[in-house]
Amino acid sequence: MKKLLLTAALASALSACSDSDEPGGSPASNTDAPVLDTLKAQGLTIHGPLDVPGGLDAFAASVGTQALAVYVMPDSGYARIGTLIDEAGNPVADEELRRIVSEPIEQGAWDSLAAAGWVGDGRPDAERIVYVFTDANCPFCNQLWTSARPWVEAGRVQLRHVMVGVIRADLASKAAAILEAEDPEAALAFNEVHHSEGGIAPLETISDESNVQLNANVELMRQLGFSGTPGLIAKSDDGSLRFQSGVPRGAALEELFGPL
Repeated sequence: MKKLLLTAALASALSACSDSDEPGGSPASNTDAPVLDTLKAQGLTIHGPLDVPGGLDAFAASVGTQALAVYVMPDSGYARIGTLIDEAGNPVADEELRRIVSEPIEQGAWDSLAAAGWVGDGRPDAERIVYVFTDANCPFCNQLWTSARPWVEAGRVQLRHVMVGVIRADLASKAAAILEAEDPEAALAFNEVHHSEGGIAPLETISDESNVQLNANVELMRQLGFSGTPGLIAKSDDGSLRFQSGVPRGAALEELFGPL
């Protein structure tokens, strides 16, 4: 992403205090501001006007799964990405951003994961579902599989491994071997138990169906902002999604999986 967007995203909080007699916010009017086109070209999605106080034209936006607020300056030639706060230091746009951007994006992400080519690991009626982008040769995925055993075996968590092959040339063939096995969950377990010995044997030929699934899984992984494996997605107690890159340990593991 270009420097302009990175600079804006990392900018410090934009504060604006409302006088007690100032009317509430109104929908943004600069919907055709050229600076919005620039931000779109740099990768932002503009979801629509954001109703905030303070007199600025505001827009709800996102990059990947991250919700952002864009504030267009009065002359329409400049914009600022950041957090608008009131005189007490409270953010004023968070609830509206969540409603307009985060909730629809997270629901769409969860639905896409449910429809992906995944392999179950644990009871389908487990208390918590955790999706994991898993690479058959990834040592960190193997660490996660091992760390998760107490939760999986207790029936607390079902891991749903969204199989990808992105590290080595044979990984798609190994992922396909798991997907195409008569018992994919047993094939996944065999791969993880025997990981240090090379795991499951790769297929010589991958079926067209597996190719489609694996390509779609890699695309979904990238859309959700993961560049490597494992990448975990779970629902928090309030229904929002929690994204974790890499192997969670200690308290982070319990936050994702819940108490034993």
